[in-house]
Amino acid sequence: MLTYELEKEYSDRGYSVICGVDEAGRGPLAGDVYAGAVILPQGLVIEGLNDSKKLTEKKREKLFDVITSSAISWGVGKATNEEIDEINILNAALLAMRRAIEQLSPQPDFVLVDGNVEKGFVQPCKAIVKGDATSPSIAAASILAKVSRDRSCIELDRLYPEYGFAKHKGYPTKEHYEAILKYGVLPVHRRSFRLFR
Repeated sequence: MLTYELEKEYSDRGYSVICGVDEAGRGPLAGDVYAGAVILPQGLVIEGLNDSKKLTEKKREKLFDVITSSAISWGVGKATNEEIDEINILNAALLAMRRAIEQLSPQPDFVLVDGNVEKGFVQPCKAIVKGDATSPSIAAASILAKVSRDRSCIELDRLYPEYGFAKHKGYPTKEHYEAILKYGVLPVHRRSFRLFR
């Protein structure tokens, strides 16, 4: 259940600008990894807000517009497939998160991070496992990341229609593996991932 309990806890400790951050696209075989960062007005209720994985694509798209119009500040960052291959997917996801946070104005003085890793951030932070199911700020960030990532896959589908990116979004499905086998490895594929079954 989403409540502002976490945001309030750190606000009570003296932090005045708290943001949530989350990533999307750690598992796919291709494309960039995306992250969203969001500062919400304390106590703002956004109807239907939830962990992006629990929402339909249509609902996420609608919420994207609501979040970007009602947030105090928001940002979307990414790390490329080349960066993923160079520094690994975890470090690339953290890099995308930092890039999303850099876009915020005002800059946060505390960051709620979805997951169990909190290294590399300039600001004080707290990693929250399944934070996108408990914190509205993280849930909003997860939606921005997921929608941005999915939109990039629609673009990849236009560039490489035979690979089916609009359908599988780059994830390691049977169809995706078959396309790689038939048509070859693309420049957008993550070479450090297992691209053949």
